[in-house]
Amino acid sequence: MPFFQYEAIDETGKTVKGTLDAESLQVANNVMSVRGLIPLKLEEEKEDQAGAVLNKIKALFEQVKPRELILFTKQLRAMLNAGVPVVKSMQILESQSESKTLQKAAKTIYYDIQHGVSLSEAFEKHPNVFSRLYCNMLLAGEMSGNLNSVLERLIYIIEHEAKIRADIKSALQYPKMVLIALGIAFFVLLTFVIPQFVGIFSKTGLELPWPTKVALTMNVALKNYWYIMLTATIGVVVGLRQYFKTENGRFVRDSLLLSLPILGPLFQKAAMSRFSSIFAILQSSGVPVLQSLTILSETIDNAAIARSFDHVREKIEEGSGLSAPLKTAPYFPPMVVDMIAIGEESGSIEEMLTEISKHYDDEVEYAVKALSDAIGPILIVGLAAVVGFFALAIYMPMWDMTKMVKK
Repeated sequence: MPFFQYEAIDETGKTVKGTLDAESLQVANNVMSVRGLIPLKLEEEKEDQAGAVLNKIKALFEQVKPRELILFTKQLRAMLNAGVPVVKSMQILESQSESKTLQKAAKTIYYDIQHGVSLSEAFEKHPNVFSRLYCNMLLAGEMSGNLNSVLERLIYIIEHEAKIRADIKSALQYPKMVLIALGIAFFVLLTFVIPQFVGIFSKTGLELPWPTKVALTMNVALKNYWYIMLTATIGVVVGLRQYFKTENGRFVRDSLLLSLPILGPLFQKAAMSRFSSIFAILQSSGVPVLQSLTILSETIDNAAIARSFDHVREKIEEGSGLSAPLKTAPYFPPMVVDMIAIGEESGSIEEMLTEISKHYDDEVEYAVKALSDAIGPILIVGLAAVVGFFALAIYMPMWDMTKMVKK
């Protein structure tokens, strides 16, 4: 967040100097007005390159945990249900929140709302804290006048997605440990063990078998060209990260993820769960279908599926219903399309979307369990392949040496 240096006159008529952080010059002026300061000079501090890097590092440590965000949202909903005004609610949240990042966000939101900024716009100024989904849900609540109900459903979505992420992380914890241990073992064998045996084998004049030759070639490449390999790896990683930040890069990445075995169906089911759940909330809040699709394309968190909404919107603008264009859109299973079609015909699309959401919530849980069950055999096969390769690289020449000694 930018910093501003100011010189101002306080309520006692004294000239004071200081700094404050605000999203913009206008917000900084608003903050000073609330504090009872009359600005004489207000300038944004120009950040040097080192400062920008430090701020990025600082932002990494200011990430809001899902538990903190859920508690923040629950407290906001409870106060609104009790009739506490939004401005007062943000003031209370600023003093009660355990997260320093949320405290800063609540403070800025409090100032913004006091000066006429809408709730969703005030939250949008903190993208590192509140996601597009969060802000768009608040917008839907403002448009429908049903903010309390939207917050309740938003809490459900955040809790459910936090649980899915935790389950996936837990399922991948063991494979990560095994892969790290395997990588270390691979490096040690390739760097220290194989060269010792190759030195012994070369003295005997034996023709080395192909596994040993491959291992020796890998050792030479790692020993003599490690800096090239390291630079190339870093370059590829950085290049891919930058490419995936582009619109086309996100589309390519998400399309590849959806095509992966085991993981692909899991991502697709999670996207269908989010789509139907958010769409149901938007429909119950009275948000028009076209605007709902715009919000969904920004919050579905999958560029490949989000691109389908552009086609669906075009067809709806031409006078088509919702289910017909969804039938031709990729990644939407027939069950989803059929249930939406039934909902359109019966006038109960919200109920159908809720049922779809419940169904895919269960499907995601089953898919996570299937992923956890499939990882074990895959790791065993991979481990056996690595161990078998090094065993052949070491023991095949030893067998040849044994044969030579017997002769």
